[in-house]
Amino acid sequence: MSTMTETGTTPTGAAGAGPEKAPLLELRDVGKTFGNIRALAGIGLRVDAGEVTCILGDNGAGKSTLIKIIAGLYRPTSGEYLVDGEPVDFSSPRQALDRGIATVYQDLAMVPLMPVWRNFFLGSELHRGVGPLRMLDVARMRRIADEELRKMGIDLPDIDAPVGNLSGGQRQVVAIARAVYFGARVLILDEPTAALGVKQSGVVLKYVDAAREAGLGVILITHNPHHAYLVGDHFVVIKLGETELDRPRSDLTLDDLTHHMAGGAELDALQHELARGRGPEEGPAHDAAGEGPAVQGR
Repeated sequence: MSTMTETGTTPTGAAGAGPEKAPLLELRDVGKTFGNIRALAGIGLRVDAGEVTCILGDNGAGKSTLIKIIAGLYRPTSGEYLVDGEPVDFSSPRQALDRGIATVYQDLAMVPLMPVWRNFFLGSELHRGVGPLRMLDVARMRRIADEELRKMGIDLPDIDAPVGNLSGGQRQVVAIARAVYFGARVLILDEPTAALGVKQSGVVLKYVDAAREAGLGVILITHNPHHAYLVGDHFVVIKLGETELDRPRSDLTLDDLTHHMAGGAELDALQHELARGRGPEEGPAHDAAGEGPAVQGR
């Protein structure tokens, strides 16, 4: 017998069915204000393991503010932020990282003249020895960086080469592999293909797919609906700090997504206005004889 859902208990229709697993990360009705300026209002977001959630929006839509809330740089003014179903109140990116939430920003936070392995461990260097004899464990860091990059499909001829020698797509993959190695369960990618050409964008998107296959929850922030649709499982479009669209891939086509990204409602209204403006009720600009403006009402 099934219990009544109104009582708040879980239906028992399916034998052995347990409670729904909590998402890795969830935002509920999140808002953010800066004084009298509203940056976000009523934002909801759910990120599950093994899924890519794409957040799209034009410049000034609120994507950067949303990233900073998820990454722990900002506290939301209103709403709830949950990790593994538990409310959190991050006051620093380190606290978010300790819960497995890593952000790869557009500038990648890399030092171009440093070797690849140094950039891989930048800020989290490994040491050996104690006291005054403590020093960097260079051999171990070089070995781990090379192994982790190979796992992501990047076989670099020289791990000691400056990271600035790598292509834009390869640098993005180094940043992704670094985040995965340091325990990321949710990977936030901030416009990873914005400054890349078609081929290098393809390299990055391939490794976004690899991160999903590895069981990570991926948040891909982009303004390119074509890139988003290639890898996305769920799509959220933000406009002026509010949710314009929130749908799974099964409910959308690429044309639908592009339409919303381009300002679908405004375009529909404009199209209606233009079509109405061409209507026959306005009449011809000249009379039939071509002798000047037509005179109506005679």
